[in-house]
Amino acid sequence: MNIYDEIKDTYLEKFLPEDEIFTHIYRGNRIFIGTGCGEPQYLVNALINYVKSRPKAFFGVEVFHVWTLGVAPYTDEKFKDNFRHNSFFIGNNTRDVVNKGLADYTPIFLSEVPDLLYKGYIPVDVAFIQTSPPDRNGYMSLGVSVDITKAAAEVAPLVIAQVNSNMPRVHGDGFIHIKDVNFIIQYDEPILEYKAEAEDEVSQKIAYYVNQLVQDGDTIQTGYGKMPNAILAKLSNKKHLGVHTELLCDSIVELMKKGVIDNSKKSINRGKTVAAFCMGRKETYDYIHDNPVIEFRTIDYTNNPLIIAQHKHMTAINTALEIDLTGQTTAESIGKVFYSGIGGQADFMRGAALSPNGKTILAIQSTAKNGTVSRIVPFLKEGAGVTLNRGDLHYVVTEYGIAYLHGKSIRERAMELISIAHPNFRAWLIEEAKNQSLIYKDQIFITGKKGEYPEELETYRTTKTGFEIFLRPVKLSDEPLLKDFFYSLSDNSLYRRFVSMRTYIPHEELGKYVAIDYTKEMIILATIKGKGKEKVVGIGQYYVNENENLAEVAFLVRDDYQNLGIGSELLSYIINLLQKKGLFGFTAEVLVGNRPMLRLFEKTGFKIEKKVGEGVYELKALFSKTEAGK
Repeated sequence: MNIYDEIKDTYLEKFLPEDEIFTHIYRGNRIFIGTGCGEPQYLVNALINYVKSRPKAFFGVEVFHVWTLGVAPYTDEKFKDNFRHNSFFIGNNTRDVVNKGLADYTPIFLSEVPDLLYKGYIPVDVAFIQTSPPDRNGYMSLGVSVDITKAAAEVAPLVIAQVNSNMPRVHGDGFIHIKDVNFIIQYDEPILEYKAEAEDEVSQKIAYYVNQLVQDGDTIQTGYGKMPNAILAKLSNKKHLGVHTELLCDSIVELMKKGVIDNSKKSINRGKTVAAFCMGRKETYDYIHDNPVIEFRTIDYTNNPLIIAQHKHMTAINTALEIDLTGQTTAESIGKVFYSGIGGQADFMRGAALSPNGKTILAIQSTAKNGTVSRIVPFLKEGAGVTLNRGDLHYVVTEYGIAYLHGKSIRERAMELISIAHPNFRAWLIEEAKNQSLIYKDQIFITGKKGEYPEELETYRTTKTGFEIFLRPVKLSDEPLLKDFFYSLSDNSLYRRFVSMRTYIPHEELGKYVAIDYTKEMIILATIKGKGKEKVVGIGQYYVNENENLAEVAFLVRDDYQNLGIGSELLSYIINLLQKKGLFGFTAEVLVGNRPMLRLFEKTGFKIEKKVGEGVYELKALFSKTEAGK
């Protein structure tokens, strides 16, 4: 006799026929059903078949859960007198009935749901759960769905378990003893699997940018879908990542198998991947089965912002449906249409924001509906739920780049977000932002291809002195950085650049530096990280003279960063760009007394023609004899 048979003999009263078990459910009861892939499918279908054969068995039963991936026959209109569906998170198969008013949605932070169950604010009369077979001590595992299921099983007077030998036995909080279950229905069937959509070019591009923000040793959290999967796949180059998350997915397991995730740097639960539930493929379920490096905890632990904040370098990565220019985000509704739910992202974003050196990252595709709708909008649509408020976000990432919002004004945020919006919508966003007084009324903007940011020109360089800089074209959102740069310069440096004693550079002029026609001119910024944000330490600039096929060149370095080789790198990089454009050479103006600048031009290796006029050297350099003769 095996262990299961021994236990069955001991607890014979728990193994009754299904029809007899369901007689213990009464009208007006509230039934909780296990989450996502942990849904006991056979048990749910058996209940529906019972009601079909006995239409008057009970009425007004409320069925609720976090999220259903599988069957949801209780939402069918023909059962409207028997069941009323209520969900904490809306899935594809319940979205329509919720928005038609045929089912309910309860918006709530998932971390708070267990407490509501324990205190009886949301009563649970019956819990439908799915477990692994009992071990020799009588303990069964909730497997892939611990989250809220554990709390529901502990508070419900009636617990009915579908015991399924395919359910993995997972370490952590998810064990329940057979004596705490009222009835058992033994039925083996495949555990529901969740397969994310295939990655596309957009999600891979977003993943490329997110990869730049995640550092070795970070503890990460991600959501579900093709975007998080693409992001996780891109993290294969990282080391010693940790995981404290709500959802364990296939991509996390793949990184664990590769050794990228080893949890060795975590502040708490070191060495353990911690999650509340799992949605993935059978291979993932096989991996988590009896694996001591994986712990599933209840959702009031995994999603508790105070627990999340205990992780140093906590990095929360989530997605959204829409974000407005002020930083308000919705992940739960499209205007008045309920789409998903608050879920756990608000918990994790708040916790990560409170974490020492933590960061929050919102990864969002710039458009929806095949590129016809912008996900970056002036203001959220009427009726939209604000899932993340203006203070929750650090980074926003689209396929067009990274915007940093934390600590920035509304004007700065708007310009940052417009700069990473889809090019087809940037002009519209500029005009709307002007109309709503979010940005300067006279903000300059270059439309079309001429104004599209040339990301391919970004590069890291190390100067001859060993100083590392990041060279990139100027962006529409860079006006605050340029203002800081220019006002950091000494009067002497300002005079050498502008050949005047100016001490004031107004917005009207700064705007001309950030809104440029990239096909005719270029401004390259040399930047470093300073006190958590980017700092401009040098600027290189050229403007194409199409009549002569030459470019006028200028550059400037902060006083406190001179003699580090930054000017040489800027000039060298600009010359390289000019040669790629097929220009014949360049011109420049240098004050007669500015010997260091003159020497930099002379060190380029090109023959420099010099003319002196009114205290200024007029320089001209040609790249080759062939081009000079053209």
